[in-house]
Amino acid sequence: MDITALAPLLENTITDDGLRYIGAGFAMGFGALGPALGIGWLVSKALEALGRNPEAQAQILTPMILGVAFAEAIGIYALVVAVMIGIVF
Repeated sequence: MDITALAPLLENTITDDGLRYIGAGFAMGFGALGPALGIGWLVSKALEALGRNPEAQAQILTPMILGVAFAEAIGIYALVVAVMIGIVF
């Protein structure tokens, strides 16, 4: 097998497209990390509160669901930004 035929495939070049896709990946990764940690912490504390006071279910679950929805919206914003970096810009 002739190794010189593989030389063009082994070139180390950094292109603008490659960096753009790496940036989109970082944007989505870090953008999803915050909401994931926030949702986990929020649900953990809500379940802990329900374990201590089961009668307060209505006062705990409604704000918890709203908080989860807002945190999830931030994750969706990160997805939109990552798509815009990868495709639009």
